[in-house]
Amino acid sequence: MKQLRYRTRLIVILSLFAIVPAAVLTILWSGTANRAISLVSGVGAWESVATSGQEAIEAMRAGRLTPEQRHALDVHERELGVSLEQARRFDFIASRSMRVVIPVGILALAIFGFIAARVAGHLSRQLSRPLDELVAWTGRIERGEPLPPREATVARGAPEFATLRDRMRDMSDAIEAGRRKAAETERLKAYRESARRVAHELKNPLTPIRFAIDRLRRDATAGQRDSIEVLAIESKRLERIAKAFAEFGRLPEGPSAPIDVEELITHAAAAVPPGIAVEVNAEENLPLVMGHHDALAAALSNVILNAVDACDGRGSIRVGAVKTLLRGNDAVQIEVADDGEGIAEADLGHIWDPYVTQKPGGTGLGLAIARQAVLAHDGTVAASSTLGEGTRIRFVLPAISGTNNGVS
Repeated sequence: MKQLRYRTRLIVILSLFAIVPAAVLTILWSGTANRAISLVSGVGAWESVATSGQEAIEAMRAGRLTPEQRHALDVHERELGVSLEQARRFDFIASRSMRVVIPVGILALAIFGFIAARVAGHLSRQLSRPLDELVAWTGRIERGEPLPPREATVARGAPEFATLRDRMRDMSDAIEAGRRKAAETERLKAYRESARRVAHELKNPLTPIRFAIDRLRRDATAGQRDSIEVLAIESKRLERIAKAFAEFGRLPEGPSAPIDVEELITHAAAAVPPGIAVEVNAEENLPLVMGHHDALAAALSNVILNAVDACDGRGSIRVGAVKTLLRGNDAVQIEVADDGEGIAEADLGHIWDPYVTQKPGGTGLGLAIARQAVLAHDGTVAASSTLGEGTRIRFVLPAISGTNNGVS
């Protein structure tokens, strides 16, 4: 047998809870009313009293009575007749009133049943509609589809359902974030594996190429030297590319150690070439960061080199570090800002992707390596830019609670 819908079952159950007791009470009430009316009328008892009273009156009249006694006896006889008549009338009415009591009871039961059905329907809607909605939401979450926006959701049911909707939205957001993170992890893993293989394939022939160039230099004629220098320059460029691929192809390794962020940004900013003004600002009492110094230094250097390229030999770069919070815990934010040409909004979301570059001869791995290093330290990266005004790159790294300026 096909199972009834939840709402239908709920209506039936709620209706039965209301109608069955009402029907039982109506039947008991009708029977009790019938019995009570019969007892109250008492016409049989009155007739017995009237018969025995009439016999007593006749017997008393046969004796010698004074006028006062005879008058009292007549009054009593009249009262007895009137009482008997009223009892017969009440019995007549009572015997026919049950024909009205039962239909009235049935009508009352029908009205009560109708009201109960309406109330049951309302309650079932208040329960079944939010539940049906939430069940549909679980299907959306399973399929990875977004939930309806808050402004488009009609508040149905008790306030507890609103709380449940909010919890499901939070759960859906967490699951979606987990899915994105897992997809990003797999994507980066594939990129790293490709980069590792490319680096390996590049390094193998580069060693004999360098040896060959050195031999050619010793025996080269004057006309061959320019071509050999081109080979040397391009081979060095290939070495840099192989090194960048190798760096991107591996995560930070080795033991972690406390890192002084002020020292980190000061040393990284020292690589800015002359002609570009550089300003370093570190907030006092910065907490320490636990991590791999070389990996974070390389990440910061890549960002600063990008800022140098954006300034194109002029302008200024600002490197700063301040205390902040990350997921409710102490953290340090490192920011590198330049006043270079900036990045178009359409391109800003892709600057962290591997192999994306606007520099001639660039590998597009600088910011990808930086992002990889920060994420490996459970941090976050962000970027903002305005064309013609410059770019800001921000790293947020978890801090060691209770530490500052390298002093625990």
